[in-house]
Amino acid sequence: MPWISPLLEWFREHQRAMPWRAEGTPYRVWISEIMLQQTQVDTVIPYFERFVAAFPDVQALAAADEQKVLKLWQGLGYYSRARNLHRCAQVVLAEHGGELPADYAALMKLPGLGAYTAAAVASIAFGQAVPVVDGNVLRVTSRLFELEDDIAKPKTRDAVFKRLSPAIERSGHPSDFNQAMMELGALVCRPSSPTCLLCPVNAHCQALATGRVDELPVKTKGKAVPHKDLAAALIRRDGQVLLVQRPTDGMLGGLWELPTVERRPREAAAKALARALPALLGADVAIETSLGEVRHAYSHFTITVAVHACELPGDHDASGPQPLAWVDPTATDQPLHKATIKALALITD
Repeated sequence: MPWISPLLEWFREHQRAMPWRAEGTPYRVWISEIMLQQTQVDTVIPYFERFVAAFPDVQALAAADEQKVLKLWQGLGYYSRARNLHRCAQVVLAEHGGELPADYAALMKLPGLGAYTAAAVASIAFGQAVPVVDGNVLRVTSRLFELEDDIAKPKTRDAVFKRLSPAIERSGHPSDFNQAMMELGALVCRPSSPTCLLCPVNAHCQALATGRVDELPVKTKGKAVPHKDLAAALIRRDGQVLLVQRPTDGMLGGLWELPTVERRPREAAAKALARALPALLGADVAIETSLGEVRHAYSHFTITVAVHACELPGDHDASGPQPLAWVDPTATDQPLHKATIKALALITD
């Protein structure tokens, strides 16, 4: 496999400086790999540094309040990752003496560690010869070997895992091999406009030799993303706004938001709020003026939230099925999801 040596040499010379590489303890590698799921490196770095400063080891993370964990995660999205991190730390402390297991199979059994993350931690932190298969690696491998299998299918990921297993074993440096493959996909073998002339393995790339770099990898398009129309109530009192906590067992679980309801088809936002707020807040609410709309995209759907100023009449207070809190909209300790941050910006910008 003559392409392995130039790949490793390139990585050692051109790898980006990252805080988890400078101090690559198993704990820091694990945190970084969870954060890097679906998220760019430049976005992750400041979050990573704040997170490990607050929770420097498994023991600190396991003992932390989940709300603080979510607050430090605020803005990174995919919040189940944060909840799984917290739960995983507690399992590692209880079942592994506070040390991540140095075995791929054992790592796979931990909360939040699928095949990709377990392979990354096993190889980078512990030197196990287990290939990582993420989007970057699938793209590099598809072009390098001119593979025409659909990379959106699990069986293709399994096939790439098997193809790369002898290569990572032969490399003698599992950590560098996996990081090199991912780095090559991020910096050189990009989805569009790859810089093939700078690629360390271009002499061995079958797609380059046949002029098919732009055709590969093959990936079927996903289904159309559904859209939801929501309505949110911005209720103020003495400089504070009312927030409600989302159920802990659902999407964005444990995060806080303005009292929000889903609109029926062609239902006006004010009508939706008048219909649903009494059950949510345990009190009648006066619907006042529109403050505007905010839009946000999640992984599987998009939303438009129509925000209305509302008021609790008289001395009534809210008391609903979910926890409620009056907070300073400019400095709240509660973890907020991105749509709520955008909605609050309508009055704080």
